[in-house]
Amino acid sequence: MPYRVALGGLHTECSTYNPLFQQRADFRRLEGQALLDKAGFDYGAHGIAAIPLFHESSVPGGPVARDVFDAQAAELLQALRDALPLDGVHLLLHGAMFVPGVIDPEGWLITQVRDIVGPGCVIAGSFDLHGQITQDITDTLDIFAAYRTAPHIDVTETHARAAAMLTRALTKGLRPQVARVPVPVLVSGEMSSTFVAPCDRLYASLPQFDRRAGVWDANLMIGYVWADSPRATAAAVVTCLDPAAGAQVAQEIADSYWQARHELVFDMQAMPLADAQPLLDQPLVLADSGDNPTGGGVGDRAEVLAALQQSGTKALFAGIAGPKAYAELEQGAKTVTIGGELGGGGPKVVLDVDQCRFAHDCAIVESAGLTVVISKYRRPFHNFSDFKALGLSLSDHPILVVKSGYLSPDIRTLDRRQIMLLTDGAVNQDITRQQNLNRPRPCFPFQ
Repeated sequence: MPYRVALGGLHTECSTYNPLFQQRADFRRLEGQALLDKAGFDYGAHGIAAIPLFHESSVPGGPVARDVFDAQAAELLQALRDALPLDGVHLLLHGAMFVPGVIDPEGWLITQVRDIVGPGCVIAGSFDLHGQITQDITDTLDIFAAYRTAPHIDVTETHARAAAMLTRALTKGLRPQVARVPVPVLVSGEMSSTFVAPCDRLYASLPQFDRRAGVWDANLMIGYVWADSPRATAAAVVTCLDPAAGAQVAQEIADSYWQARHELVFDMQAMPLADAQPLLDQPLVLADSGDNPTGGGVGDRAEVLAALQQSGTKALFAGIAGPKAYAELEQGAKTVTIGGELGGGGPKVVLDVDQCRFAHDCAIVESAGLTVVISKYRRPFHNFSDFKALGLSLSDHPILVVKSGYLSPDIRTLDRRQIMLLTDGAVNQDITRQQNLNRPRPCFPFQ
C-alpha cells in the first residue's frame, strides 16, 4: 500500500495597521490537480498517494476576520480527518497571518493538525521567508522550508523542497526535526531584498549549509514588520537529522544576520513624494510603497495620483482600488472621485473622464493625460502580463506608477529611473514610527 500524504493550507500576510479586515471572498481556493501542481513535486513518481485537500490564499491585507479564520480552519481540519489514515501532511503556509484573539494562527493550526494525525505522521511545512515562525511551529513540524528569494521567484521550488524532504523521510524511514534560533531584527522586505547586499550573500550561503552532515535544509526568516505582534521576529530555521548539527547551523545563520543588520538598506533609490516631484520630466518607475497591497496595504490611497494630476504630468497609474468608482463608471459616469474608498485614508482625487474602457474587473480611465487603472477589487499590477491583459503598452507611458515596495522582477527590467516613494499607508517604510506595543523587546531597529 503506498504512503498517503495530504496537502493543504492557508496563506496570507496581514498588516495590523490595515483597517480593512479580510473576508472569505478575499481568498482564492485551489483544489484537486491545481493544488498538486502548486506543490511542484510528483509524489506519485515516488510511490506516494498525494491527497489534495484545499489551499486558500489572498492578496495580503488587513487582519483575517476571526469568524473567517475559524471557518477556514474548521473546514481544513475536517478535510484532514476525512483523509485519514495518513503517513504525511504537507502544509503550504505563509507564516504572517494575523487574526484577532489568536496570537499564532499558523502555530495553532499546525498543532491541531498534529492532534488529528498523531505522533507517527510526518508533517512538512513550506513558508514565505517573511513569515513569523514561533517555537510552537518548529516544535510541531518535522520538516521546514522557506523561500530563498525576495522578490519571490522560487515559490514552486520551495514547496518542492519540502515535498522532497517529506518523501525522503517516508521512503527512507527517517524522522527529521526542526531547529530555530530567533534573531532580534525586524525590517521590511525592501530593506532585505535578496537582490542586494547583505541578503544576496546570506541567502546564497544557505545551500552550503544544506550540505552539512546531519542537515537537510537551512532557512533565514526575515519576518514581517507591519504586524505589531508578540511573534514578530526574524529567525534562523533548520531541518535536520542531527539536532546538534541543526542547532549549530541555525546559530551560525542567526549570527550572520545579526552581524549584517547595519547593512540592511533599501534595495533601490528611495525618497519622499515631495522630493520626486521635480523629477517628473523624465522617464520613471515610481513605487507607491506605503500603500502596496502585496505587502498588506489597502491599495486605495491617492497621494501620488494627486501629485501627478497637479503637475499635469502624463503617466500610467496602475492602479488603485475603488469599487464604488468602478460601479459609477459602469453606469457611464463622466466624473468620479477616487482615494481612500476602502478606509486606507489619504486625499480624494476627482477625475474627469475623457475615455473609459473595461477589462478584467478594471476600468481604464483616460483623464487629462493620465491613464488611471481603477480596480473593482484590491490587487497589484506587477507583471507584464497584468498590463498586457488590460491592453496597456508600457512603452506608451514614460512614467509608470505602481503600488509596490521593491519592484517585481518584470518591472525591474524597465530601462528607466526607478524610485521607491516613501509614502504613507498601512505598510509605511518608516517602520520605527509605527505603533509598537506588542513586538518582542529589544529588537533592532526599534530599540
